Formats: sequence, C-alpha cells, structure tokens
Amino acid sequence: MSLSDKTKQILDEKLEQLNSCSPIPKTVLAKIREHFQIEMTYNSNAIEGNTLTLKETAWVIQEGLTIKGKPLKDHLEAKNQKEALDFLCELVDSKKQNTISERLIREIHHLIVKEADADIAGQYREGNVIITGADHTPPEGFEVANEMQKLIKWINANKNKLHSIELAAIVHHKLAYIHPFWDGNGRISRIIMNVFIMQAGFPMAIILKNDRKRYYRVLSEADRGDYSSFCEFVAQSVIRSMNLYLKFLQPKQKKNDKYISLEELAKLGPYSSTYLRKLATQGKLEAFKEGRNWLSSQRALEEYMNSIGKDL
Repeated sequence: MSLSDKTKQILDEKLEQLNSCSPIPKTVLAKIREHFQIEMTYNSNAIEGNTLTLKETAWVIQEGLTIKGKPLKDHLEAKNQKEALDFLCELVDSKKQNTISERLIREIHHLIVKEADADIAGQYREGNVIITGADHTPPEGFEVANEMQKLIKWINANKNKLHSIELAAIVHHKLAYIHPFWDGNGRISRIIMNVFIMQAGFPMAIILKNDRKRYYRVLSEADRGDYSSFCEFVAQSVIRSMNLYLKFLQPKQKKNDKYISLEELAKLGPYSSTYLRKLATQGKLEAFKEGRNWLSSQRALEEYMNSIGKDL
C-alpha cells in the first residue's frame, strides 16, 4: 500500500526546498495559484468529458466569456469548479487542520455541481449506478450513507499512520469507489485528495487529461486492492506541481538541475528516451509532465544511476 522510500524522499526534499522559498510575496502566490486553478479546472473537467480547451477555460473563468459552439453545461462546470477551488484555498489558508467530514464533502460537491446539476448538488444518490468501462460496481444506493461513515472512520484511524500523499491518494480512491453522488464523483474525489495534500504543505496536485488512460488503469488496480501504482501516480502529480512552483520561485538553476526533455537527456547518458520515459512513469526517475512531454534533469539521471551503482 505504501509509497516507495525513494518517492517519499523526493517528496520531502522538494517540500523542504519549497519551504525555503517562504515567505512567498502575495502577488506572486496569487499568480501561481491562478495558473494552477485554471489548469486544475481544465484537466479535471476534461477527464469527465468537458469540451472546453485550456485557453477557453481561462477565458470563461477570467473574462466571463461565452464560447460559441460549446455547451452551457461546460461553462457552468468551469465556473463551479473554480469556485470549489477558491473554497479549497480558503480552507487551507485558514491554517486550521479541518477534519474531513461528510458535511464538508457534501458542501464541496454542492459547489462543484450547483449550477450545472442543481437538483443533485450535495445530495447522496439513493439509486444504483454503473460506471461504464469499469469492472467495479459501486455500492447500492441504500449503502452509500453507511459507506461514507466508514470512510470518515478510516481517515481518522489512519491519518497519522501514513505519509500525507499516500493518505490523500487512498482517500481519493475510496471516495471514487463509493461513488456517493449521481454525478461529479471524479471531481469531488480529486478536490478532497487535495485537501490532504495542501494541508500538508504541498501544492495542488493536478491529474492531467493526457494521463487519463493511465489514471483509470491505476485506479482499477486500486479497485483490486493494489494501491502502490495509484499512490505513485498521485505522488508524481505532486512532484510535478512542486517542480512548477520551484520553476517560478527559483528561476536560476544549476546547469545539471535544469529540466529538459527526455530526448535531450538521452543524449547525456546510456539510455534511450523510451527507456527514460519508462523509468519516469515507474517513479524511478524524478520527472514531471508539461502537456504531453516528460521533463527531467541531468541531476535526476545521475541520482538514478548512483542508486543502481552505475556512473554517468
């Protein structure tokens, strides 16, 4: 169930680096957060079938524009998601370690769907659902309330036993597994995951639309009781966010710490870009994605090779 020691080390070292940049000027923090919220809104909604592009999502959120030819529901989902993310940031900024409760989960769900699906906002489903393309069938409607109570008890029993990123990933899966609402379950699961991540001091984790197939695959593995791949997947999303934060906050990097494409990195070592990508997706090579492209550094490659007893 646990994250690898290597991944935990990377997470904790990156967090220490990030903390060393404090205090972050309020104007700079606001700019970074705006970037992340737009990216999160676009990717989280796109995973569920929203047709707005990243640029269109920004126009809808920042300018209040209506995109010709795009459904009204897609516009409302973007606005609602942004409002839910604002609430998330307020929650984290309050510095209170807010205990996750059914009330909080339902309140955030209400924000996510209140305009697009007002009649189901914040309400547990009472009927049964089937998730198209998945092997897992969620609990029956009459079981949802009891399953949600069990989830809260599990969180309270395990919150001090697991690494915060591991805890966040498992809560995401458990909430998505219960599928407590008629719609918006993926979006609420990703936001609740980020409550744990951000309260632990890490930046918001964004599951990219381009990683949707892998995301569903590792979620399916978790359905069968194997959480390792899903925890590593979430951890890589957190590392990506930390690297982007550090890119904003530490623009001057040492040459061997500069992030470059895997194609460029392959020229500096004995591995092909394809093999480096495999190492990246397995969490063995520190790397993160920008769009469809994986980025890593010479330092990360050196660290990997040192770990297996090879010289660059």
